Amino acid sequence: MNLDIKEIPFSRFGSYFCVSQEKDSENVYIRDVHGGDAAPSKLFQLDFVKDGVEKEYGIRASEVSVIFFLKEEPEQIAAEIIISEEDELHIEVRDVELRLRATKVKYDSIMEIEDGMYEYHIYPKELKLMVINLTGQWSVEAPWNIIGNDFIDMRLKNGHFVLESYRTVYEKKEYLTFSQGKAQVERLYEEWFNTMKRGYTQSNYLPSVERASYITWSSVVHPDGLLKDYAMYMSKLWMYNIWSWDNCFNALNLGEEYPELAYAQLKTFMDNQDASGAYPDFVNDKFISYNCIKPPVFAYIYEQLMERNDYFKDEQRLRAVYESTKKVMNYFELYRTYPGRLPHYKHGNDSGWDNASLFHEGMVVEAPDLASFLIRTYDILSSFANRLGENEESEGFVSKADALFTLLLERLYDDVGFYGRVGKNAEKITVRSSLILRLPVIIGYRLDKSLMDRLVADLEANFETRYGLATESIYSSYYKEDGYWLGPIWAPVTYLFIDSLKRYGYEETGNRLRDKFLDLTLVGGMAENFDPHTGTGLVDTSFTWTSSVFLVLLEDNLRGD
Repeated sequence: MNLDIKEIPFSRFGSYFCVSQEKDSENVYIRDVHGGDAAPSKLFQLDFVKDGVEKEYGIRASEVSVIFFLKEEPEQIAAEIIISEEDELHIEVRDVELRLRATKVKYDSIMEIEDGMYEYHIYPKELKLMVINLTGQWSVEAPWNIIGNDFIDMRLKNGHFVLESYRTVYEKKEYLTFSQGKAQVERLYEEWFNTMKRGYTQSNYLPSVERASYITWSSVVHPDGLLKDYAMYMSKLWMYNIWSWDNCFNALNLGEEYPELAYAQLKTFMDNQDASGAYPDFVNDKFISYNCIKPPVFAYIYEQLMERNDYFKDEQRLRAVYESTKKVMNYFELYRTYPGRLPHYKHGNDSGWDNASLFHEGMVVEAPDLASFLIRTYDILSSFANRLGENEESEGFVSKADALFTLLLERLYDDVGFYGRVGKNAEKITVRSSLILRLPVIIGYRLDKSLMDRLVADLEANFETRYGLATESIYSSYYKEDGYWLGPIWAPVTYLFIDSLKRYGYEETGNRLRDKFLDLTLVGGMAENFDPHTGTGLVDTSFTWTSSVFLVLLEDNLRGD
């Protein structure tokens, strides 16, 4: 695959290193995503110098390496970068100078440890790099100024160089040759790609298969700091954390062939569950955030993982998910519910639909999607309880689901459809144009057929576009083409609707929406969200949950389900 590193960072499975190019300046940086997306990620800006003159250069990138060439000599490789091991970035430079200019701050400092070795201390990231000259020529200009270097300018030429990251102590080792390291990455990626494409042989969706496979592979980081397992980040472009909700859709894609890795995406949140029962909003190697608390989707996904692989039926794993999910439900019951009312959101970000029109009148909001997720989860917990021999608890979960369902129809449904309530007086929200109000399709097995028929007809008439379901009615005054949750298409929401429609008797509509989403990726790639009319990819253009949903839906298409 020809990789555009403006759109998709170059990286590899398990690594915090990546290489990307800024769209505006076109500068290329070696980056590191330790510390999450609130931490600075740029390590070095790359430039090329020949005969003392800075040269314009071009880039040819693939899943395995990034090749640089001077524009005046396009057939000659000036330098090549690979990430042969998770913490090792290797650079091979030919008959030019590769200049690495550190994007340092106050206390950052580099020092020569011995011939051919410089140690770079990066204070904001609490990270160290050993820069090693294995076979080449180099010069380092880094004038000292009491507490750090004024600047760091490294020139690499004619040889093989390594950047290795670590927290505290560097351990000397023998490194693979550049060609050996490149061959190793080729083998690793080929195995992943062959698994992700699931036997797909046609050409029409191959560009999307290639992109989705690479994004999911290259967005994984290894255990470090607060991360005790391998974690699939949302992206290494902008949103480099493992996020709640997002992790579940990534796990769904991994479950059949990589069950241990899939379970790790869930375990990260179970291991960091707050005493209140809430899951974090996101986790990275350094931070855990509980700012926003997403509605429960764990059990929904885990039930489907059990359908995909018996690994997830293991009693110990099922018990862990069961007990953890019970705590989540207690959180919503104890801390997010006023007497006689349905559980509420305290911010649009809680729902994942940050700026949806449902949240424009204020907080707190009783929303039918949250109630539906809770109902669905109680029903699934009931089935889990039966598997685990907890028959009395199973009956209790059904009773709670029944009570919530009755209250949902009493408080948030009328002759027009579902709506929300806002504020301490729980006033009816007049705005009803968001797709979020149609998410009760996930409990379609509980809804009267006439009600479901109305929901589906509404989806088709007011939300379905050339490429799928807009998140705001296309006839709404709130609709914006690049409005985040005020119009653009999102992969996880698309999956929830498709899955529910196909399960509850609307297979034709579900399959049509599935195929529209598959076609959408050929236009907009694996972006965070998409213009519903043109298919243009919007915001972050290298998103894992989009990639994962695509691969799951493609598998569904291939099976003919």
